[in-house]
Amino acid sequence: MIRIIKKKVEVSALGQHICMSAHKARRVIDQIRGRSYEETLMILELMPYRACYPILKLVYSAAANGIHNLGFNEGSLFLSLIHISEPTRHAQI
Repeated sequence: MIRIIKKKVEVSALGQHICMSAHKARRVIDQIRGRSYEETLMILELMPYRACYPILKLVYSAAANGIHNLGFNEGSLFLSLIHISEPTRHAQI
């Protein structure tokens, strides 16, 4: 018996300087975390929040990185890690 195990390969995309609050983005992110790529696209296209469009662009970008660079199939992609960080505050003088 031969067992072939593929190594866990991750693809990423980073979005910076997106003008929206972290709370509003987390509201959308919590709905799509851990879902498949196709299900994520469907959810983001149907949700009525403004934060969906920049997140949708990031998901498209990460999927395009995996498909083009590593030859993945769209059906095998799923979102494993999504992270929103708080913006840095500028000091007022």
